[in-house]
Amino acid sequence: MFTHIVFFKLKEPTKENLKFVEQTLLSMDGNIEGLKELEVGIDVIRKERSFDVGIIARFDSKENCLAYDVNEFHVEKVKKVVGPYLECTKSLDF
Repeated sequence: MFTHIVFFKLKEPTKENLKFVEQTLLSMDGNIEGLKELEVGIDVIRKERSFDVGIIARFDSKENCLAYDVNEFHVEKVKKVVGPYLECTKSLDF
C-alpha cells in the first residue's frame, strides 16, 4: 500500500470555501483509476500552525500514485478547480 497525504492552506478559509474544497476533493472517489481509499477532513482545532483541509489517499503502488497526479480528472476537475482557493499545500508520500 502506498499513502499520499496532502495538507491545504486556504487563502480565505470561510465555511463555504472549506466545504467547496472538501466536496471537490471528495469527487475524486470513484473517478480515478488506482485510487483505492480516500479520506478528506477539515481541521477543527484551528491553531496557528494548522492547515485547513487534508487528504489521505491510498494506492496499491507508487506508480499508481504517480499516475493519479497526472490523471485528467485530478488535473482538470480538482487541481484547477481548487487551485485559486489555495495559499499553499504540503505533501507526504510513503
